[in-house]
Amino acid sequence: MSKTNAFTTPKGWIEVICGPMFSGKSEELLRRLNRLKYADVDFLIFKPKTDTRNNKTIKSRDGREKSAITLKTSGEIIKYLHVHKFNNSLVIGIDEAQFFDKKLGAICELLASQGHIVYVAGLDLDFRGEPFESMLSVLAYAEKITKLTAICTECGAPATRTQRLINGEPASYSSSLINIGDTEKYTARCRHHHFVKDKPPTK
Repeated sequence: MSKTNAFTTPKGWIEVICGPMFSGKSEELLRRLNRLKYADVDFLIFKPKTDTRNNKTIKSRDGREKSAITLKTSGEIIKYLHVHKFNNSLVIGIDEAQFFDKKLGAICELLASQGHIVYVAGLDLDFRGEPFESMLSVLAYAEKITKLTAICTECGAPATRTQRLINGEPASYSSSLINIGDTEKYTARCRHHHFVKDKPPTK
């Protein structure tokens, strides 16, 4: 049972952890959730079914791992909490948030307004270097945003972009937006070494 005094009341807010692949987003999400056990605070972790890499878990590159509930849409988070009758003291973790639909921001806003503390981890930019639509409203509603960086594999500078590679070459702009993979398909780049083949010029 969660301690009623674990957080200052009234509670309910959104914290976002964003950045490119290999920046430690899942690791940071798990770190924040693991702290809650010292205050006997209950939490659930949700992830989209689109991410098939770790099945029903979220796993960080440093070996941390937690069970997660996989859902098709962000609206199913509300349905899950209602069916299982979880109260508002529950903390919600959402990993790989970029793969959820564009209603995710409204869902997180509703959860926070109901008293839930919501931690959201996800890519803010897609492989093209453009914002993920599902993350835009989450970032706008959030009380706190932590922007993480990786290391550019070309120059060692802070990397804010995810580079998709096909046969070792930068992917074309027309490539599918969602393409699940890891180091075999992606690497981290700074803005100066991030390249997308056939990308339209910025107007």
